[in-house]
Amino acid sequence: MALFVISWLDREGGLPIRLATREAHLKYVADRPGMVKLGGPFLNGDEMAGSMLIVEAEDLAAAQAFHDADPYKLAGLFERSTVRPWRVTVGGLA
Repeated sequence: MALFVISWLDREGGLPIRLATREAHLKYVADRPGMVKLGGPFLNGDEMAGSMLIVEAEDLAAAQAFHDADPYKLAGLFERSTVRPWRVTVGGLA
């Protein structure tokens, strides 16, 4: 198993999509216990403007598949996204 960072930036005017899809996104994450180690939205002031997740997956293909099936992604919320291998150097994840 390895760690990966999934980083998404919302498209312009995407907040209504985010709000309409948020419950499905949170359920999608909750239905995969232990996979998401840390996550949350990027902020523009008080407004959500993207997302970042640290996930544990078998390999890059599995992390990419998780990314591709996320309800936010399927709804077209993101202007751009990346999935990259990542390693803890400072701090830790429970």
